[in-house]
Amino acid sequence: MKGQTVTVVQGDLTAACVDVVVNAANEYLRHGGGLAAALAAAGGEEFVADSDRWVSEHGPVRTGEAAVTVGGRLQAAWVVHVVGPRYREGQDNPAKLRAAVRAALDASARVEAGTVAMPAISTGVFGYPLEPATEVIASECVRWVREHPGVLGEIRLVGYDRRTANAFRRGLERATDGGTAVGDGPG
Repeated sequence: MKGQTVTVVQGDLTAACVDVVVNAANEYLRHGGGLAAALAAAGGEEFVADSDRWVSEHGPVRTGEAAVTVGGRLQAAWVVHVVGPRYREGQDNPAKLRAAVRAALDASARVEAGTVAMPAISTGVFGYPLEPATEVIASECVRWVREHPGVLGEIRLVGYDRRTANAFRRGLERATDGGTAVGDGPG
């Protein structure tokens, strides 16, 4: 895992200076609310048009799949859109969320990203409780890095507010047995 890190930051994902920003999207890449709306506003017309083009060419994005579009005016060259699970009792919510995280990281690797900013997927309107979601996301990022040595130099778990960033920190600590980062980079 030399040179790879999983870190937690508090900040605005739309301003992240990374190669890939992950968007917690809906199936049709309609950027009407939450993070998706903020990314559309910051990314501009090119970002929105490329999202529409992707759906018209490929159809809706299913849970556990990823769509890749240009970042437009974002600092990130690419946006990887994933559809996390709508939280429901009686379904395997963690497995569906892990699949979304893996799809985002696999797609980021395909565009040869060095840095990725990952939000708290499904914790907004999809209703996934924050603590269990951030733990699943953090542990899946750690697992992915361990399974893909030398790929993706840094994965930043980005919490817009202190509550989300702290939940990511706790999830990352549990995933790394009390550590705060994976690998030997800055953390």
